Amino acid sequence: MAVKAQVLYDFTAEPGNNELTVKEGEILTVTNQNVGGGWVEAQNSRGTVGLVPEDYIEINPGSTQASSNTQATQHIDAHNQGYTSSSENSQAVNGNEPWSATAWSNNNPVNNWNQAEQEPVGNNGSVYSFDEEWDDDSDDGKSTGGYGGSQVEEGGTMQRAGGHSTMKLSLNKFPGFSKTPNPEVYLLTKHIAKGDERLPIYTGEVGPVWLYPQTQLDCVVADPKKGSKMYGLKSYIEYQVTPNTTNRPVNHRYKHFDWLYERLVEKFACALPIPCLPDKQVTGRFEEEFIKMRMERLQGWMSRMCRHPVISNSEVFQLFLNYRDEKEWKLGKRRAEKDEIVGVKIFSNIDPELPELDPAQVEQKYEMYSQFTRSMDNSVKELLAVGHLHWKRCTGPLQKEYRQIGKAFQNLSSVFNTSAYPRESTLTEALTATGKTYEEIAEIVAEQPKKDLHFLMETNLEYKGLLGCFPDTITVHKAAIDKVKEADHLVVMNKISQQDKLIMEKNLSTMSYALQAEMNHFHSNRIYDYNRLMQFYLEEQVKFYETIAEKLKKTLGQYTTM
Repeated sequence: MAVKAQVLYDFTAEPGNNELTVKEGEILTVTNQNVGGGWVEAQNSRGTVGLVPEDYIEINPGSTQASSNTQATQHIDAHNQGYTSSSENSQAVNGNEPWSATAWSNNNPVNNWNQAEQEPVGNNGSVYSFDEEWDDDSDDGKSTGGYGGSQVEEGGTMQRAGGHSTMKLSLNKFPGFSKTPNPEVYLLTKHIAKGDERLPIYTGEVGPVWLYPQTQLDCVVADPKKGSKMYGLKSYIEYQVTPNTTNRPVNHRYKHFDWLYERLVEKFACALPIPCLPDKQVTGRFEEEFIKMRMERLQGWMSRMCRHPVISNSEVFQLFLNYRDEKEWKLGKRRAEKDEIVGVKIFSNIDPELPELDPAQVEQKYEMYSQFTRSMDNSVKELLAVGHLHWKRCTGPLQKEYRQIGKAFQNLSSVFNTSAYPRESTLTEALTATGKTYEEIAEIVAEQPKKDLHFLMETNLEYKGLLGCFPDTITVHKAAIDKVKEADHLVVMNKISQQDKLIMEKNLSTMSYALQAEMNHFHSNRIYDYNRLMQFYLEEQVKFYETIAEKLKKTLGQYTTM
């Protein structure tokens, strides 16, 4: 019995990408669940076969079981015919391995083309990781909201382009912490930072600061190119990333950026807020406008990471920018995935060359930063909402109103032309010109947001994502403060020693210095970004109004003084 599935949401296939257009409520026959990358191969009632996002369908549990039994039977038959010979495969057939159906797919000669997409399992049960198998196709599964197109709503609701259906999707693969990390892992342990892993903090003009490199790291994300895999069944976009330190480009797909983001969150997010990547998209991901927007946002994300002294100097980030070949990339990737200094353990590498802080000072700093980031987050969201509304008005009601004004002047000119009164032509020509001027102004108004408001919105979207990470990071510090407050009680209860309490206070001081250094880095970038942003925005606004003023002055000159 074949596997049956019901379509949950409408999906429109991309041309030339072997996808299948489906409608909500439609019943499909799933022909291959092992395509990978969040896709399955399915056949509709008309016999057309193509790829469908697995999140868009719901497989009938009854048919799944029947299909599994059928596959297991086929696997045993194939084994008896000599398709499999090893004892490991025999164990898989008998159900000793949970991936028996996958083993059948791997060993079936017909399906050998798909073997590179599977994760082979060794005799000891370990999974061998190869770059070809690591194929979470991160170009799929999420939608990137624009200003006039599909919008990502609060709470993870995504309105698909076209506005016909709304669905719930996780907006980030790794949005933060599933729960507050336990600070005791760090607080109760005496750590000594090692040489290369040491993250020093110094006293700067504004207070505690990270050690900044002498040369500012930067990179350029450019030259997007379409590639394919699985013998052309799946396509993707690859970007060229060129760091200023080597000027040697490396190629990365979106899934590589996604992998880097996960590693940075896992390692640093307890101490440093890691802003999210631009969201993924299901439809339209090969359209020129979307590729341009994604590249621009990836550039913004990479530039912000390059500007951070800790992240830019980290081993995983340097690997991403500077790997020389596939072998070095794969080895570095595996090493990064095995890194044990992650989560709250990252504080063990932080070494402030500053006097120890009193816990009361630590709590005061925490409250100040918590209040500021919350307030700024609210203000940024307000600015985004106002900007979004203004964008819609410029491309909708305002443009229409200016066109209507222009049309009204031209209609009035047409009426005046019918009067047969001598010396009428000068006035009617001027009125017609006025009408055309207002029609031109309508187009200028509609195009202006792309010239100034776009940059304003993009920068504030970046800060919205960054500020959204602060609550998780700051909550770690709040949990640590609460633990240290309990220290006296724990000493009385003989659960910890007096020496343990002193270690906790010293480690809390280190955490506070890390937070202060990070906030000083944030404030420095904030002042630079908003200075540059507002200068650019106002310069473009001045050009906008000067252009309109010049057009009106020119039209005014066509009227004679009576």
